[in-house]
Parts: sequence; C-alpha cells; structure tokens
Amino acid sequence: MNEPELIDVLPAHRFDEAALARYLRHHLPEMGGQLSVRQFQGGQSNPTYLLESAGRRYVLRKKPPGQVLPSAHMVEREYKVIRALFEHGSVPVPSVHLLCEDESIIGTAFYVMDHIDGRIFSHPALQQLTAAERPPIHLAAIDTLAALHQVDVEAVGLGDFGKAQGYFARQVKRWSGQYQATRTGDMPAMERLMQWLPEQVPQRDECAIAHGDYRLGNLIFAPAEARVAAILDWELSTVGHPLADLAYFCLPYHLPAGVEGLRGLVGIDLKAQGIPSEQELLARYCEQSGRAAIDDWHVFVAFSLFRLAAILQGVYARALQGNASNADALQVGQRAGLLAESGWRIAQAGDRGAAL
Repeated sequence: MNEPELIDVLPAHRFDEAALARYLRHHLPEMGGQLSVRQFQGGQSNPTYLLESAGRRYVLRKKPPGQVLPSAHMVEREYKVIRALFEHGSVPVPSVHLLCEDESIIGTAFYVMDHIDGRIFSHPALQQLTAAERPPIHLAAIDTLAALHQVDVEAVGLGDFGKAQGYFARQVKRWSGQYQATRTGDMPAMERLMQWLPEQVPQRDECAIAHGDYRLGNLIFAPAEARVAAILDWELSTVGHPLADLAYFCLPYHLPAGVEGLRGLVGIDLKAQGIPSEQELLARYCEQSGRAAIDDWHVFVAFSLFRLAAILQGVYARALQGNASNADALQVGQRAGLLAESGWRIAQAGDRGAAL
C-alpha cells in the first residue's frame, strides 16, 4: 500500500549525477547544493528516481538507456500532458517543473515533477484495507477516470496530441507492430487476435484524453481519504477512445487471482471482500460520464488484454537484452502468453450482456 520501494540506482540506470545537479541548480532556483538520487523499484519502462535537495522532494523520469523502439518511452509526451492537465486543474496530476531534451546532460531526455505524498495500492483486492474501506477506493478511481475523459482536448491545448479519429485501428496496428518487433517465440493467441481485432472497429468513434495505463497502481491516494491525489505514468497517453482506458482498468475481473504479477480478481468472492463488481464499476462510470450504455465491451476487454500482452512481450525482450528497469521483468514478460489466451477466449465468447 505504501510508496514504491526506493533502492540505490541500478548499475544499468546510473548517470552523471553531478551533471544533473549542475543543470538543476541552473534551471530550478530552489534546488540546494546537495542532491540525493535514489531509484524507485517497480515500473517496467521509464526509469524513475526520487531527488532530494534542500528539504524538497522531486521525481525525475527519463528514457531507458540503449536502443529503444522509436515510438516508445516518450517522456516528452508525458511532460506535455501532465503540464496541460495541471494547468487545467480538473484532474489530479503533479506539478511539472522542466523537460530536458538535451541528451548530453544525463544520456537521455528527462523531466522533473513534484513528489506527491500518499498511498499506492498495487493490487485491486486491497487486502491492506477493511471490506468497508474498499468500495470508496475503487469508486474514486472510476470517478477520476470519468473526469479525465470529460476534459475538452482542444481547450487544454492537446488538440495535436493524437488523431481524433481511428484510434482503435491505429492502436491495433501499433501494438501488432510492437509485438512483431519484440517477439521471441510462437504465441498462437496473439496471431489470432491480430487477425480478429482489425475487423472489430467500435460502432462509435469517441475522442478523449486516454491515459493508456490507468490502474490502481498508477494512482496516489490521499493519506487519509478515498480521494485520488495524483495520476502517474502518462507514458502511453494519447487522444483516444475512453472505453479502452475503462476496459484496461477492469482487466483484473478477467484475470485469475493468485498468479504473481497479474493482479487478477477471478476466484475471489468479491461481495464478501467488499470489492465492487465489474458491472457496478461500469454503471458508476456511465453515471459519472453521462453515458447511456456501453457497447462492444468484449472487444475493448480483448483489445486491452492483447495490448498488455504486447507490452509485456516488449518487457520480456528488453529483459533478455539486460535493459529492463525492474528486477522481475523476466517473469512479467513470460505472462504475455497467458494474457493473449485470455483475450482470445473473451473475443470468442462475444458480448455477454455487458451493455448497460
């Protein structure tokens, strides 16, 4: 439930801390003479560090070292969307201080934002809380997602953040390409999904700011109340279909409990544990976003499983090259096949009355 674990900077992710300190003193007047740098353990993609100086705490996110796929690890996009949303004020995000695209400072582009105190819940079962405390956490997460999707993309200056039309088809093409670029063996369910998904274009093409990795583990909750204090990890954000975010948040309802790293809820007695059902969350989202119904739910869930499988396959491939930012990346990557199989099973089952 607490903050992600802090560790000494991993050997593969070290950089010139003196050069960073000089740069920050020049660009952040409140920065003191001493700079302490530690790394957050966890997260599979962009290495993330806690900076401490003059009694203040900041967070730095940078691209990983070495060769990366051209469209991945876009910290510049993260910075842009966080800054736009912070200035807009309707969605909880940290204040960002600067973006440095000069790779000569610490080897890659990076940005610096405020550190936000609070609680992080990595698993939707919320075992650290009582049954009575669990529903408000899930509902606060859904309410915050609905608020994000209500933001007017043009009004916050993100009209050029992604194409308004054709998100679903583009995403299927993108993640098929990412999977092919990082594949390490045969995965029949992925091949089937890559054929099936392009034929399932949603009936309504909608446009919103899509976070891309919206789950409990990427939310900081206020220390003493069921309120989202900040949404983190905007690396995959774009202008896209809001139901893709909603389906991704609901993936635990389609994954087995007890499998390390999957954060699944299948097999848990949700009612006894005080965890809202998927139907309850969908109803809450509709209520908060003014939506009458949700169509093609099975398509969005299958797509989200396919996309996560492609992401984890990339994690696995980077781990084989010694380039992933988490110690358990090898095990995480090996779960890609399980996700793809779940996605294909849901695709074959069809829409089982998820429309409200």
